Amino acid sequence: MVISSIADSVTRSVETASDRLSQSLFEPVIRLGVTGLARSGKTVFITSLVANLLDRGRMPQLSAAAEGRIVAAYLQPQPDDTVPRFDFETHLSDVTGRAPQWPNSTRSVSELRLSLKVQPTGILGGMQGPRTVHLDIVDYPGEWLLDLGLMEQTFRQWSGDTLARIADRPQAQAYLDKVQHAHALSDWQEPLAKDLSETFTRYLDAARRDGYYDMTPGRFLLPGDLEGSPALTFAPLIDEDRPDRKGLWREMERRFDAYKAKVVKPFFRDHFSRIDRQIVLVDALGAIHSGPQAVHDLNRAMVSTLQAFRPGTNSFLSRLLRGKRVDKILFAATKADHLHHTQHPQLTAFMQALTREAADRAQFAGAKTHAMSLASVRATVEETLNHDGQELACVRGTLLETGKQAALFPGNLPDDPSHLLQPARNGAKKWLDQDYQVMNFAPAQLTLRPGEGPPHIRLDRAAEFLIGDRL
Repeated sequence: MVISSIADSVTRSVETASDRLSQSLFEPVIRLGVTGLARSGKTVFITSLVANLLDRGRMPQLSAAAEGRIVAAYLQPQPDDTVPRFDFETHLSDVTGRAPQWPNSTRSVSELRLSLKVQPTGILGGMQGPRTVHLDIVDYPGEWLLDLGLMEQTFRQWSGDTLARIADRPQAQAYLDKVQHAHALSDWQEPLAKDLSETFTRYLDAARRDGYYDMTPGRFLLPGDLEGSPALTFAPLIDEDRPDRKGLWREMERRFDAYKAKVVKPFFRDHFSRIDRQIVLVDALGAIHSGPQAVHDLNRAMVSTLQAFRPGTNSFLSRLLRGKRVDKILFAATKADHLHHTQHPQLTAFMQALTREAADRAQFAGAKTHAMSLASVRATVEETLNHDGQELACVRGTLLETGKQAALFPGNLPDDPSHLLQPARNGAKKWLDQDYQVMNFAPAQLTLRPGEGPPHIRLDRAAEFLIGDRL
């Protein structure tokens, strides 16, 4: 294991040095990782970002676009031949078609290369022709990102933490009953392990639907071609002082270790360790709507998420010695179009407070971080309604479930985000002052003029933070 780790480290260092030399001499590459927890809108974000970089009429806050220095943008085959291509054309057709619909969610790693012809700035900029900058966008499920935190845990630690966290959740009751009967079994059969694993997976799925975010192991929800394999057939068990050598505990422990070695580690090595810019999308409004416990769970997930990153600067020497680092991280609350613009500062402040610990840790390591609220594709319009003599700042859109038009006043978010975070940390079951409402809106029908991508909220500012300095 030690020799393997050393070999992996050496290989990464050689690859990193080679990439850096190639980029310096020829065409620079920005490798942007896009992830987010359940229902955060990763696919929509990538689709709208690419569409708005191809047609830049709605990107005034991206300085290279505003200054006219992006001469051309075009899609190319991605450099990784074994990674599926992000199906940009189909997803864009879903959002902008005559009967628009949201595209299917991320279920595995995919990649897309967008190449930009950019006119350099500075004294020599006018003497040089445009240079090519490649933007490699890597899309991967947030559930897999949370799995990287398992690398530092033993089966005993993971089991104890998981069982303590789900003890009061009704979604977990069926699994908690079964795990009691499986305690200290020295004679077990494969059907038992399979039943425990499947029951635990059903809990994860139910908890995700109800707004929880601690969905590890993430591959249980998105197994792909690993479904049914021993590496995905384990579950947390009640602690045993001296587990039997051939008992259930030892077998589950072995499979947990195999999951880390055969599933989690290759994902880190092949994909995650090569990223140098990262955006983490968060459905913060969905968590607030689900209540204080969901907000607390989201807060824990965000801290866990950053522990998986390798933040820092990407100088030539540091990349050669330590491997590539994530030098910019953007935390973005999505679905800002579900709120009137007067509420956007409160949503951004909540996002900043939610990610404070994660951001401080990244900045200490040398990375730059930022928090904001955005809507990748705007699905609503704003209006003010009079209700009982009071003016309410609302948004109007087409309801996803019924196809009917409806106006929504979700409630006013507090100016002080601690009014949301403190009850969450204290274990409150519900908000004391009001309930925050959420509706699921379908994408609006669009009529795009030549040179314009889909309408959005602050997507151009997100692009400026993530890649503007490299253009």
